[in-house]
Formats: sequence, structure tokens, C-alpha cells
Amino acid sequence: MKEESARQIVSRRSRPAKAPLSQDVIVSSALEILDRDGLAGLSLRRVAAALDTGAASLYVYLANLDELHALMLDQALAAVQLPKAHRLSWRDRLKAFLVSYLHVLYDRHGLAQLALSTISSGPHTLRIWKRLLGLLKEGGVEDAKAVWGVDLLMLYVTAIAAEKSNWRESGQGPGRVKDALLSASAKEFPLIFAFKEALLAGDAQARLDWALEVIIDGIVGSQLPSAPAAAPRANKKRGSRSKQ
Repeated sequence: MKEESARQIVSRRSRPAKAPLSQDVIVSSALEILDRDGLAGLSLRRVAAALDTGAASLYVYLANLDELHALMLDQALAAVQLPKAHRLSWRDRLKAFLVSYLHVLYDRHGLAQLALSTISSGPHTLRIWKRLLGLLKEGGVEDAKAVWGVDLLMLYVTAIAAEKSNWRESGQGPGRVKDALLSASAKEFPLIFAFKEALLAGDAQARLDWALEVIIDGIVGSQLPSAPAAAPRANKKRGSRSKQ
């Protein structure tokens, strides 16, 4: 009786099994593509290809690309940190928190540009709003001004992060603007010529600190516009005669 040799079972799979598809896996993969290729290189098709699946399968977890952008931004904003040094004034903690937000946007390739075009309402975004509102309230800012103020502060810092990111990615920086200012004609642009040294003075950090102080001072000291007066109601019976 011949000894029956054990059969060796060879797997046809040439690579490890894929991780189960989920919204978190999709968002993490999308952020990796954003890091590598920037916002222009991100699409649902490319995310699906990275996950070895079809683009249609992503719609089980996402409504569209806009929702993916919002989820990506919110997940990335989990890295924003509030200083724990309570000995700092509310202003200094507010500025430090905004600087952390700026660094998170700038340090990740394409994230600042994504933040300019995306509205996120996820838990990490709401945490940022909660912190900013709390710090302004700690400074005695009334409710309505605090809400408008948070919107203004985040818009400014996001724009600065996007500008810095664009300079980095283009490799140009502000050099072109600097050259234009330095070569401005005294006759044609007398004020620019007179103030060109001041226009170019101060590094990026000094300008950011100054701008945040100006915005915070404006939030604290400004008055909200009055509500517009209600328009007079039209007479329901047009052309009706007044009672005699």
C-alpha cells in the first residue's frame, strides 16, 4: 500500500487580504493620497484604486466627493491642540490654539486648500468651535460677537495657511511681490515707493501675531450692526378706499 502523500494547499491569493471597507478606512486612504499628491490628485476613483475596489463601492459609505472632503478635514483637525498652561491669558491661549490650527493645515500637503473649499461639521471641527467660543467668552465677549468672531478668526488663519502652502508647492514664495515693490516707480506709485521698506518689514510670525491681535481687539471692542428695520407691509386690498 502506497503511502498517500499529503496534498499541499496553495493559496491563489498573491497578496495579503484586504482590510474590510469602512468609512474610516476610506478617509484614511484619502488622506494618504492627499499627503502624497495634493488636492488636485484626489478623486473617488483614485481612492477606490488604492483600496483595490471599484468607485461604486465607496457610495455605500459616502454620498459624494464633498462628503469625503468634509470627513477628511474633520479627521485631520483632531491634531489641533489647546495649550494646557492655564497661567497664560485667554488671549495667549486663543492665539496659541489658532497657531496650532494653522500648523495642522500647513503641515499636511493640500489640507489648507481643502479647508478653504470645504465646510466640516464633524466632532473634531465642533471641538475647535467649542474651544474658540469658550476662550472668547472667557474674555467677556458677548455671545453674538463670539460666534461671528470665531468665523472671522478661522477664515483668516485658513487663508494664511493656504497662502503659505501655495508658496511652498509652487516654489515661488513672495519673491515676485517683493521684486515688484522694490522696482515700483516713485513717479507712478509714490506711496508704494515711500513705504516699500515698511511693506516688506516683519517676518511671517510677527505679522501673524499682529494680525491676530488686531482681529481679537476688533471682536472685543466692536459693535454688531443693528438689525435692519422691517419693510412696511403692503396693503392686502390694493386700491381699497379708506372708510369714511
